[in-house]
Amino acid sequence: MAFRRFAVIVLCGLFLVFAASAQKTPPRRAVYLPYSEAQPIAEAMADILPPELKSLTENERAQGWTNWLKQRDRAIRERLALGDEDSLVNFLLFGAAFTKQPRFSPKQLGALAGQSGDPLAVALAGRLNDFANALAKPNTNERLLFTRQWLANKGFRFVAEADRNKVKAYLKASVERVLREQDSYTRAVALAQAGGDASEEFAARSTLYRERGLSSDTSLRPDFALDEALKGLKEQKLLAPDSVRRVAIVGPGLDFTDKQDGYDFYPQQTIQPFAIIDSLLRLGLSRLDTLQVTTLDLSPRVNAHIARARQAAQRGGAYTVQLPRPEQGQWNAEMTAYWQRFGDHIGAPAAPAAIPPQITGVTSRAVKIRSNVVARLMPPVDTNIVLQRLEMPDNERFDLIIATNILVYYDNFEQSLALRNVERMLRPGGFLLSNNALLELPFIGVHSANYSTTVYSERPGDGDHIVWYQRQ
Repeated sequence: MAFRRFAVIVLCGLFLVFAASAQKTPPRRAVYLPYSEAQPIAEAMADILPPELKSLTENERAQGWTNWLKQRDRAIRERLALGDEDSLVNFLLFGAAFTKQPRFSPKQLGALAGQSGDPLAVALAGRLNDFANALAKPNTNERLLFTRQWLANKGFRFVAEADRNKVKAYLKASVERVLREQDSYTRAVALAQAGGDASEEFAARSTLYRERGLSSDTSLRPDFALDEALKGLKEQKLLAPDSVRRVAIVGPGLDFTDKQDGYDFYPQQTIQPFAIIDSLLRLGLSRLDTLQVTTLDLSPRVNAHIARARQAAQRGGAYTVQLPRPEQGQWNAEMTAYWQRFGDHIGAPAAPAAIPPQITGVTSRAVKIRSNVVARLMPPVDTNIVLQRLEMPDNERFDLIIATNILVYYDNFEQSLALRNVERMLRPGGFLLSNNALLELPFIGVHSANYSTTVYSERPGDGDHIVWYQRQ
């Protein structure tokens, strides 16, 4: 009996010690890339360095590195505002919550891309008017509330007709900008395709948005490509069963109103963290009880959303994901099958949100993700992957890092800095999965092991190459 009491006391003591140490464990934080690790990259890319670095001597560059990092960090984060504006344009063009006007089709937008003035004004007039009126009385619509606050921060008002006319003029100019930019991207890809070299085209696409605003919008398509890549890694025995325990997702995304489909009939949501968990469990590459997923993003809006989901899960709350699907054969059979099985290892079917009548040719399903799955998300970390990485001991490095539709926003120099940061966060043998062709410098120990190609539909170019980069 005495021995039992002694054992209970010892176990209780050990639990209290563990609990106390867990409480004292500081949260992960991002640190800047030191110049000692960036120097070989700067030397190898001397001809394409940013002008403010290119003009410096080696000593000046080393001494001014920290200042350049901080200035560049601010400049990159300022691109978030332009990315938000792009999302607002998509909301205006495709949204159904504020109007009964028909949505713009991709064909119509393509016809408008090279135009301005009267044709564009006529096409947009009804939506612009309804949008401005809705911003005056947004009620509880979270997207309208965000848009109103975003515009208010720029000094716009919404009460008087003259105020709303100023809002409409600003938004019309924003639409024209987005259409011009999209037209330039289309031309750049067409020019790369004209060379007939698929590798050159992939490389051109991989830095296509290097001057564009940083958008957090997302969709289900890349998650299907990642599912296929993980399946390939398992089949080629590059990832063993139950071997993936620590995962980082760079830029997990927040579904506001993306340029591909632009649906706004359900609450904002993040998809990729749960898609990755679902795939890893289905393929037997992870066990839920040992899996940790850390999200890295520089958007306060994305980080706050994920933090709220974690807090709700700690109280037993689930997280519902809405999964709209275009009809009329826009997806192939494989993409449709992925949509149908999504969530079968992390949740249960739920009632989908009602689809407004002006959104036609769309069906939807929903998945209610269990709270114990949501709880596998670690606290989100504010991180600029180009310039920063997580500070962590070797035994806590990631087995897998995901970065889709992220590195495309940077040039080759900044992509190489990002790859150096990824290297320092990956365990030896760990993988980075990205739909970017990254320059593989010999002194960075992350190199492509293979790749997978996933096609989403019969439309030309509607697919993704996922490169499997492995830390040597």
